[in-house]
Amino acid sequence: MLERGEARAGELQGIPQGFPEADDPEAGRRCKATPKISALLVKDYSNMNREQPKGILLVDKSPGSTSFHIVAQLRRLLKIEKIGHAGTLDPFATGVMVMLIGRDYTRRSDEFLCNDKAYRATLRLGVSTDSYDIEGQVTSQSDKVPTPDEVSLAIATFQGKVSQVPPMFSAKKIQGKKLYELARKGIEIERQPVLVELKTKLIRYEYPELEIEVECSKGTYIRSLAHDIGQMLGCGAHLSSLVRLRSGQFRLEDCISQELFKNREFDATPYLRALP
Repeated sequence: MLERGEARAGELQGIPQGFPEADDPEAGRRCKATPKISALLVKDYSNMNREQPKGILLVDKSPGSTSFHIVAQLRRLLKIEKIGHAGTLDPFATGVMVMLIGRDYTRRSDEFLCNDKAYRATLRLGVSTDSYDIEGQVTSQSDKVPTPDEVSLAIATFQGKVSQVPPMFSAKKIQGKKLYELARKGIEIERQPVLVELKTKLIRYEYPELEIEVECSKGTYIRSLAHDIGQMLGCGAHLSSLVRLRSGQFRLEDCISQELFKNREFDATPYLRALP
């Protein structure tokens, strides 16, 4: 699963393809007087004379934030409009966000779309939700407590090439309609399974929590994996937490915290990485 988001990678203007969180606060503003227009022109002219920042910026996304928020923060700090990313994350998720700074890099977003990714995920067994994650509505509950052997057997099933059905709460389009738009209206339609590649490792099992690490190919939904594991165990499950550990060659330990962006004086330019 690319988390409610990952499959929607590469939106170059910083506007999520999946779940828009807010309108651009700058949209619709109009200059009401000539002095304001003149000031804007002078500002733009001066920006033309300085070198615009560009490169890759690796960010550890904060919980509760969105890709849109990161883009907005970086536009303010770097004073540049052309900012995108190479794969979004759900608001509750944290971890690696590969931010693309400047036109030279947003144009290269396709280079990052097929990168494999790695996650640490925590599943809550015994409770299923409509979105397959902690943000959804509870659809069923179970008192069954799977044995450690049952858990190990289930994990062993999700290795290699696996057929996965995208969740209804996703930005995947079918006949021009985003699935989440239908899901919010209570409409569920048939989705064709997608072949993905997984390497799933059991980290910890203490009922009701099951922690796993997953290396996966493009197009994988970790939420769907959580749901499928719950179904195999016969107790149901949903994704309660998610950390992206890696996106292609970029790792969590190489990221800077999004919390730094709260400081309006923070200089992010020393952390920009140039690619050949």
